Amino acid sequence: MRNLFGGNDNSGNSKGQGNERIPRHSSGWKELLKHLRGEESLRILDIGPTSSTNINFITSIGHSIYMANLVEEAAKPEWITAGEPGEPAGFDVDGFLASNLNFSGRIFDVVILWDTADYLPEILLPAVLNRIHSVMQEGGLMLAFFHTKAEGPETAFSRYHLTETDAVEMQRAGSYPILRTYNNRQIENMLNEFSSYKFFLAKDSLREVIVTR
Repeated sequence: MRNLFGGNDNSGNSKGQGNERIPRHSSGWKELLKHLRGEESLRILDIGPTSSTNINFITSIGHSIYMANLVEEAAKPEWITAGEPGEPAGFDVDGFLASNLNFSGRIFDVVILWDTADYLPEILLPAVLNRIHSVMQEGGLMLAFFHTKAEGPETAFSRYHLTETDAVEMQRAGSYPILRTYNNRQIENMLNEFSSYKFFLAKDSLREVIVTR
């Protein structure tokens, strides 16, 4: 894996973009933070642009953190495969998983997916969720965000920074487009391998869900 305990807040496709951080209330993070403060020595998988803030925060409260930026990786042309004549190009799902979601036997207690699902090719997403499910501890928690619309200022691909409060800080991290939005029923279907999930209402264009393995 390429992003193990490393990188900095300027990694990714952020050239020419401001570094402004915009705070956003997150009921999902509030609940997850309570869980993190009540447990010891958890393994956290943070799936998003590398944030040194997140690394420092998670380690300061006694947990370990592993990071993977799947959106940036999935946008690389190396994963596109040629289709049969007259058919659209495909995606090397197996190669992508082997390169970017090979955790060498690590099992995680918490996964923070952020809004990654909205930016991944639809053909890749089920395999990613299946792999995440397979590397989570039974009873482990996953926090995920989903956009309710595909266009607008709130849909810019962002790096999310954790805080000690019930807010996360959003910082633009690239120009990747949202590839698809999902309604609640579609989200429930994509999470059918997990044991339970809990949706949180939000005032903006993001819906949040806490998922239990």
